[in-house]
Amino acid sequence: MTAAEQRPAAPTAPANGTSAANGTSAANGTAAASANGTSAASANGASPPGRGSGGDVGERPGGGRPRSRRWLKAVVVFLLITIPAGYMVISAVQSRDSGEDKQENASATGLTTGWPSKVQRRIYDVWIPGYSDDVAFYETNSWKTSSLYVQFITSTEGLDRFLVRLGTDRAALENGRVTIDADDAKKVGWRIGGDQDWAGMVFKQKRPQPELDITVDFDNKRHPKVYVVSTVTP
Repeated sequence: MTAAEQRPAAPTAPANGTSAANGTSAANGTAAASANGTSAASANGASPPGRGSGGDVGERPGGGRPRSRRWLKAVVVFLLITIPAGYMVISAVQSRDSGEDKQENASATGLTTGWPSKVQRRIYDVWIPGYSDDVAFYETNSWKTSSLYVQFITSTEGLDRFLVRLGTDRAALENGRVTIDADDAKKVGWRIGGDQDWAGMVFKQKRPQPELDITVDFDNKRHPKVYVVSTVTP
């Protein structure tokens, strides 16, 4: 046997790439893992972990709207319904209170301290001079007539302006005449007649304009007290 024949032959690589030491070649294992992993991801269309599918951040799965938007929409609808309803309730309460106040004023007995409203003064043709004192009024209403009782203390110049504004003057006042009867005076607690210096007149107008019974107390010449009952008959 020659020396060449005695030398051991070099080992040959297995045909399937399996190493005798570990049974798997690095090239075969790594390439298989890489190829299998990448191709599976590409074939399935899956995105890498941690990334979305292209939707907006905050959207719920399936494309639904966030709960916060639906909650806000519900609140807006609730306010749109309840706010007008609240205004209607407040308006109804105010109208009812106003009606009750008018009814109480109409059914009250005795004078109310203060000036009648502008509407009342216009309807009953009762103009009150400025700076008048002891002003009070009372209104009655029925299906036949409506009357406004008014009293005020003014100056002689204020009395003249009151009469001229009405369409008459002081010469129309009859000395010693009381034009307001006892029943009307009793309704408001007026004490008219007696020893005082009285003068009065009845100012008539064509209906539906009011008729005014005017009586003036001249006990204080500089500051006469005027009593008026203005009656409107439809």
